[in-house]
Amino acid sequence: MSGTALTTTGLLAEILPPQAVTAEVYTDPPGLALFPAEQEVVARAVDKRRREFTTVRHCARDALRRLGKASGPILPGERGAPTWPAGVVGSMTHCAGFRGCALAHATDLRTIGLDAEPAAPLPDGVLDAIALPQERADIDQLGPGTPWDRLLFSAKESVYKAWFPLTRTFLEFDQARIELDPAGGFTATLLVAPPATVTEPLTGFTGRWVHRDGLVITAIAVPAA
Repeated sequence: MSGTALTTTGLLAEILPPQAVTAEVYTDPPGLALFPAEQEVVARAVDKRRREFTTVRHCARDALRRLGKASGPILPGERGAPTWPAGVVGSMTHCAGFRGCALAHATDLRTIGLDAEPAAPLPDGVLDAIALPQERADIDQLGPGTPWDRLLFSAKESVYKAWFPLTRTFLEFDQARIELDPAGGFTATLLVAPPATVTEPLTGFTGRWVHRDGLVITAIAVPAA
């Protein structure tokens, strides 16, 4: 896994349904441009933040193009969630060595949640802050070879990214119970009811994960009703 060219058949495509249009890249290509409104968002940011902000939007613009949507500024909205064109759902993620985006028509998918993380154990104290007691007991029983604590964290991040566009409300780490399947899937049971504005059932999510090339990536895609 190398190079700067956008990949449309990479890790995200492995764990998302065909209705999702994906784009990913593993370094920051030179010469990428932002719209003026986007430049304002990162005008005072450090170089690392500007590079990941710019490159992940490069991925998103490619996915929008392949959805047949015009490319415009992709600005952070409420709680930092990206603002997509009408009729589009999606999610972006970035970490060291990875930037990626997945988008879909809202008629195909109800919501998408993505998260990418380095495949390394969580820093001291983080697992205690994010895991329920049963989740900790579960990962203690899983075998070696995968950083299960980091994967749990990533799954919780994907849950939040899938939850927020549907509810416009915050979700705490302890408000979703994650069960990791070593075969490459996970389930999330929501421990809080969605707001009354959510008219379709919302009790949890199912997702998939991949651990490869120094990364763990989780993804949720909910079919449209």
